Amino acid sequence: MKKFLENYWTIKLNEVKENLEANNFEVFLVNNVEEAREVVLQKIWPAITPVSVSWGGSRTFKQTGLYDELKKMDLKVIDTYVPGLSKDEAMELRRKSLFVDLYVTGTNAITENGALVNLDMIGNRVGAITFGPKFVLVLAGRNKIVPDFEAAVTRIKEYAAPANAMRLDKKTPCTKTSSCHNCESPDRICNVWTITEKSFPKGRIKIVLINEDLGI
Repeated sequence: MKKFLENYWTIKLNEVKENLEANNFEVFLVNNVEEAREVVLQKIWPAITPVSVSWGGSRTFKQTGLYDELKKMDLKVIDTYVPGLSKDEAMELRRKSLFVDLYVTGTNAITENGALVNLDMIGNRVGAITFGPKFVLVLAGRNKIVPDFEAAVTRIKEYAAPANAMRLDKKTPCTKTSSCHNCESPDRICNVWTITEKSFPKGRIKIVLINEDLGI
């Protein structure tokens, strides 16, 4: 059975990689988080030589170990994860992160035809993907792949958003039911949608597709 699953994901990931590349994303396909970390540090990093770096909330980013690695480097780091910040301080860091050389993030979904679909609370993560940082690095496990846009919306609204609301201890109905209620809660995290059909300029958005289930 394991062999069948390996074959399935090999075929699926290569198809998605090909479609993403046709949409001007630069794509790296790896087997696990260790290879993901290696390809970022040994291939992507030397090619773009960033001086400043920041990131959006991404469990996959932390799972790869890159969060800890980048904090050790001689860089201008805008760390939006710093605990104990006031609301104003955190917002100012998010604004500054739009001007870095490299912005690291995950994605909520990748369609099989090669588009990124994301939903944000504040908009800083999707804003950075869209415009601002010179380069964007997206780290994505195979579980983020969905057949099409409609499936992406379903995945995000019925799984990723409720799960993230629970993770962030938000006071929203979905944390009680695990289903989206299209709520009016002040804690609602479902506010800003983006669909990134192509990378512009070509190669600005770099995607590391990881043959493991990662993130949410």
